[in-house]
Amino acid sequence: MRLILVLGDQLSDHLSALQMADPSQDVIVMAEVIAEATAVAHHPQKIALVLTAMRKFATHLRGRGFRVLYSRLDDPDTGATLPAELLRRFAETSAAEIIATHPGDWRLTSALQSLPIPLRLLPDDRFICSDAAFFAWAEGRKSLRMEWFYRDMRRQTGLLMDGDKPLGGQWNFDHDNRKPAAPDLLRPAPLRFAPDDETETVLDMVATRFSNHFGNLRPFHWPTDRAQALNALDHFTTHSLPRFGDEQDAMLHSDPFLSHSLLSPCLNLGLLSPLEVCQHAEAAFHAGRAPLAAVEGFIRQIIGWREYVRGIWALKGPDYLTQNALEHTAALPPVFWGGETRMACMSQAVAQTRDLAYAHHIQRLMVTGNFALLAGVDPAAVHEWYLAVYIDAFEWVEAPNTIGMSQFADGGVLASKPYVSSGAYINRMSDYCGNCAYRVKDRTGPKACPFNPLYWHFLHRHRARFAKNPRMAQMYRTWDRMDETHRSTVLADADAILERLASNAVV
Repeated sequence: MRLILVLGDQLSDHLSALQMADPSQDVIVMAEVIAEATAVAHHPQKIALVLTAMRKFATHLRGRGFRVLYSRLDDPDTGATLPAELLRRFAETSAAEIIATHPGDWRLTSALQSLPIPLRLLPDDRFICSDAAFFAWAEGRKSLRMEWFYRDMRRQTGLLMDGDKPLGGQWNFDHDNRKPAAPDLLRPAPLRFAPDDETETVLDMVATRFSNHFGNLRPFHWPTDRAQALNALDHFTTHSLPRFGDEQDAMLHSDPFLSHSLLSPCLNLGLLSPLEVCQHAEAAFHAGRAPLAAVEGFIRQIIGWREYVRGIWALKGPDYLTQNALEHTAALPPVFWGGETRMACMSQAVAQTRDLAYAHHIQRLMVTGNFALLAGVDPAAVHEWYLAVYIDAFEWVEAPNTIGMSQFADGGVLASKPYVSSGAYINRMSDYCGNCAYRVKDRTGPKACPFNPLYWHFLHRHRARFAKNPRMAQMYRTWDRMDETHRSTVLADADAILERLASNAVV
């Protein structure tokens, strides 16, 4: 008899460990432990989602004929850590070994590998691209750019392909996508799910135990089992996918969701598989229900970006989490935890994160991430914040997006340039600036949008690294053409903002 470990983000019948399981003799082990809920101060909605989905998946496995040993967080016999629970279950069952699928977290991987009992770790095969395939793709390349990986994934899966050529004659349709959003357009809301009895039980427990964590627990409307996840997928592809491409980078004060899918928590928990989601979207295109540009943009986020960052995480290993190529050391400003700010965009992004445990990729990259990078915040602190506050954040996907894409802390492994901008980008892609105490078009002075002087300050202080970057050369030429007195004023204004941030003053 073997113990088959199923983690909280591995809720799939196709999990490699479950594929090895024999219901006639093996025992499934699932455990809610305080150490995982508090490894970082996870958003209460995230804790509630994972625990509810785990409990429902355990019921599903019992329905398949498995014996499941399930440890609840509020059971006094439950150990504080996952290794402690595994040792307890191993002793009481006299199991021969533990079989587990590789976690998506290096800390937990190390903890499992340190167990003084037989453990077999299997590859996580719920991704389209295996670790071995990604390593082979990366070997010998001078740069690991997502675009080339994405094209290979299209060829491998056959998604949106016409033989060996992309449908429509081009690999991506960025030129047709990524428009500002119309504020007066009526959009279908994402499908939301009223909490059932199981969910309410978990919500009550989370409210009692994790009230000190950042974020509002209720209202809670996330899908918590595979049936609900499939309903959410159907709803998205029917109602929102047609506009996804147009609005994927847009931001509106009055609409936190726009035409986004909100399917990433379902994907990252294992309730949906990446290939079935992409095939569902592709079917909408072939049925004439969604344009090619929108479907391509959506599929690229999954078989391109999602698979790619998983490969980077596996390839670079645990040392990747400590990268700090730009040597940024500032503390995370209080605004990230809901502190007062006069910046409308930061206020919107953080408040939305607090209330929904959700913000879409541009809010994360070009608002909160951009601000942290320009302010020189320690990337480890930024990484921990993103991992804590977002409902879809698990280390394998969050760390490369934060360390590499958002903070350029890996020195360019993942991104070819840092994703920094002045306030102009936010103004172009959102309606935030119209309600701001600052003026987005002012470059200097007390009313200037903080993004403006901080942007030029970032370029100035990192000139030795970035001046020869072909994608940034034009901005340095623009900076050099400015009057010297103006440049000095910009840098002085930026220094003043950084000093206010360092002293936790309101910005």
